[in-house]
Amino acid sequence: MVFQSDVMDLARTPTKLAHQLTHVELERLSHIGPEEFVLAFMKERGLGSSGSGGTGEDAITSATGGAGFRKTRSKEAYEEWFSRLSYLVATEICKHPKKKQRLRVLDFWVQTARECYNIGNFNSLMAINAGLSLAPVARLKKTWSKVHCVKCFTVLQNLMSMSDNYKSYRSTLAAAIKRSKQQNVAAQVPGAQQQPEASNDYIVVPFFYLLVKDLHFLNVGCADRLPNGHINFEKFWQLAKQVTEFIAWKQAVCPFPKNSDVIMYLQTSPLLSDDALALASFECEAPDNAPEKEHFKSLKK
Repeated sequence: MVFQSDVMDLARTPTKLAHQLTHVELERLSHIGPEEFVLAFMKERGLGSSGSGGTGEDAITSATGGAGFRKTRSKEAYEEWFSRLSYLVATEICKHPKKKQRLRVLDFWVQTARECYNIGNFNSLMAINAGLSLAPVARLKKTWSKVHCVKCFTVLQNLMSMSDNYKSYRSTLAAAIKRSKQQNVAAQVPGAQQQPEASNDYIVVPFFYLLVKDLHFLNVGCADRLPNGHINFEKFWQLAKQVTEFIAWKQAVCPFPKNSDVIMYLQTSPLLSDDALALASFECEAPDNAPEKEHFKSLKK
């Protein structure tokens, strides 16, 4: 596979790349309607199957006058985008056999992750973190030892850690939501002076996988009715609250200039497969233990 360019050649700076990633995130989020979550809830409860007497998809269509249910794959496509971005990060790094260029690209992506954090684009941040943590990239010890922003990456990893059910990320997200709400309130005050950079605070792009996971466990793990037979209003209020917040987030307008070339590259540039990534990684830095040597040998066959 021949690579003609790098994303850093097009974006020029980590800040500008983070801006374009935010454009992609918000554009893809905008296509996900609340009905996709509602339909998922119904299917999880066995209400959307063909044997349910039409009480799933038909119920949505009936309740919305025939216009509410749309058979889309927007939610799945957005989840696939996360995977694509992770593999793009790994591909951009491992495709460079020369350490100097590889180091520049690795450092560039760490700085981009930091800028995504500053913006409030947590989905891109987590995808970049996942790409940097893939085995073909993580094993490049000689390259990592020379990265200028390695401490920054460690901090970001801790912030997005899975420990304690993503406790650090949840705290960070809550702070971003509070800041966003405060900015929205300030914007509605007559005569209030808003700085251009304050528009960053309107953006909250959540880690989508965790949002879906939370909704799933809330829907399946909590009973619809309390032991006394009453409707569990707390459950449905929490579901409605989270979906409503999501709708508000996805309606945000990206305030940054749009670069179509960068966006096109992010979404269409070729990616290395798992085996190709592993082989490229071994060609960047030779295997240094028995399992790696065995793996490299199997890839060369």
